Amino acid sequence: MSKDEIKVFIFSEQPIFRQGIINALADNEDIQIIGQAGVSDKVLLTIEVLPPEVAIVDIDAPEASGLNLASRLKQLIPSVRVITLTSNASDEQLFQSLSHQASAHLSKEVTGDTLANVVRRVASGDYPINESVGRRPQVAGKILKQFQGISGKKEAETLVAPLTNREVEILNYVAQGYANKQIAAEISISEQTIKNHITSIMAKLNANARTQAVVIAVKKGLISLS
Repeated sequence: MSKDEIKVFIFSEQPIFRQGIINALADNEDIQIIGQAGVSDKVLLTIEVLPPEVAIVDIDAPEASGLNLASRLKQLIPSVRVITLTSNASDEQLFQSLSHQASAHLSKEVTGDTLANVVRRVASGDYPINESVGRRPQVAGKILKQFQGISGKKEAETLVAPLTNREVEILNYVAQGYANKQIAAEISISEQTIKNHITSIMAKLNANARTQAVVIAVKKGLISLS
C-alpha cells in the first residue's frame, strides 16, 4: 500500500452494495479499500489498528444505525472523513448527516467517478456537504435551530467580536466547500494562517464546527450561499 493512497473503509448492511462500491473504486490507483463491514460497533474494536482516512457509510440501515456509527467513528478517530450514502436524498437525511459530522452526503445513484472525486476532496479536508446546504437553504435554518437549542439562543445570536473583512472572505470560501489548503492558495497566505483565522471565526460565532459557523453566518447575513 502506497503512502499516497487514500485509505477507505466501507460500511453497509448489504454485502452486494459494499462490493459494488469496491468495484466502482477499483480503477483508482490513489484509493485503497482497507476494509468493509456491516453497520455495527463491533468492527470499531479493531479499526483503530489501521484507521481509514475516509469512511463511506450507508445510512439506509434501520433505526439510524448508520448515522450513529458515523458519530462513533468521529469520536474514535476524529481525523476520519465520513461520506454518507442514502437512497433517500431528502432534506431530513441531509440535516441528519450534517448533525452527525459527515463531510459529504451523496445519493446512492452517484457514479463511481463522482464518488472517487468526493473521496479525494474529503481526504484533502474539503467539505462538499456545505455545497449541498447551499442548494437547500431550508436545511441551514433547521441546523441553526438545533445549534441554538444546544448552546442557547443568546449565545448563538451574539458575536464575541465582529468578523474582520479577511475572516468574512475566508468564511465565504469555507461555505463553498474549499479546504484550508485551497483557501490559502486562493488568497496567497499560509495554510497555518488560514487555520488561525478559522479558529478565530469559530470562537466569535460560538461555533463548534466549520459547518455550524457557516450556518450561523448565513443567518446573521454575514455571508451568502447564493
